[in-house]
Amino acid sequence: MQVIIKKTRLSLIQGDITRQETDAIVNAANSSLMGGGGVDGAIHRAGGPAILEECKKIVKKRGRLPTGKAVMTTGGNLSAAHVIHTVGPIWRGGTSGEADLLASAYQESLALAVAAGLATVSFPSISTGAYGYPVDAAAEVALRTVIRFLEKDTTLEEVVFVLFDHRTCEIYIEELERLLPSGEQG
Repeated sequence: MQVIIKKTRLSLIQGDITRQETDAIVNAANSSLMGGGGVDGAIHRAGGPAILEECKKIVKKRGRLPTGKAVMTTGGNLSAAHVIHTVGPIWRGGTSGEADLLASAYQESLALAVAAGLATVSFPSISTGAYGYPVDAAAEVALRTVIRFLEKDTTLEEVVFVLFDHRTCEIYIEELERLLPSGEQG
């Protein structure tokens, strides 16, 4: 599914984010930036040791990455030139500021991409794996945050949500259809 928000194409696809040919892919990282399971481990494995080396330098200089913040490294062996690492919140029932922290992870990632002059960026569904964020609630926060960002900043050409499984992709499509007035979908 694709829609246009101001000048930017917003796409939802099912696939493997490590194979995306956008300027940057976003990594749903943990605060240590040392790789792990899920999308984080897949990106580190596919991208090779250059990503981990840059992550180590960042952590040595700045410390652990706080939830809701983002940093950028090389893409290493990936098709994407860059990886934007962001830490989403661990789901604690929805009453511990998770929605604001998740929105911040998307906003910070987009702002970093714009500041670096990138044109295209791909996101996974942040926090919905090991961190346990319910996919429907996460999809609403993710899409609303990205749409609001793109309504104000028109420098990005494309934002892609690369969703790993069919169920997650369907939930994101349903949420996007709910958020956008009819006639804006393409």
